[in-house]
Amino acid sequence: MTDTIVKSEEKRRALTSSTLSFTVCFAVWTIFSIIGIKIKAQLGLSDTQFGILVATPILTGSLSRLFLGIWTDQFGGRIVFTIQMLATSVAAYLLTLVSTYEMFLVAALGVGLAGGSFAVGVAYVSRWYPKNQQGTALGIFGMGNVGAAITNFAAPLLLVAMNGQWQGVAQVYSVILFITAVLFFFFAKDDPVHAAHKAEGKEHPSFLKQLEPMKNLQVWRFSLYYFFVFGAYVALALWLPRYYVGAYGLELTTAGLLAAMYALPGSIFRALGGFLSDKYGARRVMYWTFIASVTCTFIMSYPATDYRVAGIEGPIEFNVTIPLELFVFLTIVLGFFMSLGKAAVYKHIPVYYPDHVGSVGGTVGLIGGLGGFVLPIVFGVMNDLIGVWTSCFMLLTVLIGIALTWMHFTVIKLEKEQNPALRGPRNLPELEGMDA
Repeated sequence: MTDTIVKSEEKRRALTSSTLSFTVCFAVWTIFSIIGIKIKAQLGLSDTQFGILVATPILTGSLSRLFLGIWTDQFGGRIVFTIQMLATSVAAYLLTLVSTYEMFLVAALGVGLAGGSFAVGVAYVSRWYPKNQQGTALGIFGMGNVGAAITNFAAPLLLVAMNGQWQGVAQVYSVILFITAVLFFFFAKDDPVHAAHKAEGKEHPSFLKQLEPMKNLQVWRFSLYYFFVFGAYVALALWLPRYYVGAYGLELTTAGLLAAMYALPGSIFRALGGFLSDKYGARRVMYWTFIASVTCTFIMSYPATDYRVAGIEGPIEFNVTIPLELFVFLTIVLGFFMSLGKAAVYKHIPVYYPDHVGSVGGTVGLIGGLGGFVLPIVFGVMNDLIGVWTSCFMLLTVLIGIALTWMHFTVIKLEKEQNPALRGPRNLPELEGMDA
């Protein structure tokens, strides 16, 4: 009984410390959404240069997930998470010492390491829980995405307290992350799998060994799922303020508030997604996610149309698209189901790849993170080329449709392999002596 209590306490400690650490990391990862505006004014950057600066941490945070995940499988999450946070805190502090655009980009590369913490945490947390609890545990951990909302609310207030000096904001973030790293190292423990390997004197699996699952098409299918549920989530969180201003003519403050109404459910319901995946199965939750999402994006794809009609005092021009109230409601629904889907994708990974959670989770997270980097750029290009604001949702509808179709036919194939009788005729045979 005592061992069970101690083990339960250790699990809660691992989950709590990891979630809090990931929240701080995610807040640091998105710091440029606030201080980037000050840096743009300081350096006189163009919009293109500003976009590259803001996107650089997203890109490096995505790319780093693969090797950080593999190192977690090799050396354990406790040490990798600590080093990752310490390195990021140093980069955040060095950011305040640079003065040229090129050096800002270099510093942003280091700050982007904060985004790689997700792959570390997934591998670390999953090893503390049995399969029937991993979805819930990873869903709770994934709620650390709320760090982006914390930055959006807290960083502007901190900026005011620092008399508009963005350097002070970055330094405070750096110190907080450094303290978080130290506390994590002393309060967290080695996960059971890594501790057992150390006790038995087993060698760490090689880097190439950890890459073996990449040969499986299934890993890339999971990556496509995450490209939408996470990558498109991040992309829309960045794009929606601009969309509201351009398509509906709203003030920026109002646009930001409405965009937050989409982003918040996209984070806080991730734990619910994990719970539902444990209870009903991750595959079923993915069906719910894709069907609801493709319905929302299809309706939101209705193109805005300019009309000119005769009026008493001359021609009247107006624009028709779906009502703003309906659009906002659909974004909330979309964010909610994306949140469920993010948890469901990662429920699959420790079940199918228990010995390669870091590498597979890192790959899936990498592809998903790249979605957050690539899609906003594609949205802008499409808008410039065809001039239709809703083209971004047309693209997402196609993307979700491909993912849903691929998943559905894969499920049918697996069911036929597991139940050969399903390969035969679908009509039931007629039985003698039975009425038609």
